[in-house]
Amino acid sequence: MSKEEFQNEIKRGNIIEHTYIENRDTYYGSYKPDLDKKIEAGLNIIVNVDIVGAKYFKEKYDATTIFIKPESLDELKGRFTKRDPNISPEEIEKRIQNAQEEVDREMNFYDYVVINANGKLEIAIEKIIDILKKENYSLS
Repeated sequence: MSKEEFQNEIKRGNIIEHTYIENRDTYYGSYKPDLDKKIEAGLNIIVNVDIVGAKYFKEKYDATTIFIKPESLDELKGRFTKRDPNISPEEIEKRIQNAQEEVDREMNFYDYVVINANGKLEIAIEKIIDILKKENYSLS
């Protein structure tokens, strides 16, 4: 949706948590009508949120929170350039700095931390599935 539509949905109470990424001029958030419909259907919901969203879902929905962390910041830098070969060194540095701050300030809030090592996505997925089973989520 457009920025204007997004802001209107916030005012209506339909965006229950959100963040604005200034350097991308983009809003991210969770749309309550869609979320409620999925919960009513008995589905497990996986959201990719920042710390504000994680705290919101923990408090309001008793969510299990998982911090997915790269093996190293150098590895993360490689992922950025692989995804976007035209990314500027300044943008990479800004994102690396943001990632380091997230690890330093936020990682300890989460219930679990899973390392997503380069080339080993399957292992990270297996660990997340194990966590969800341990937390009694239905995985059928």
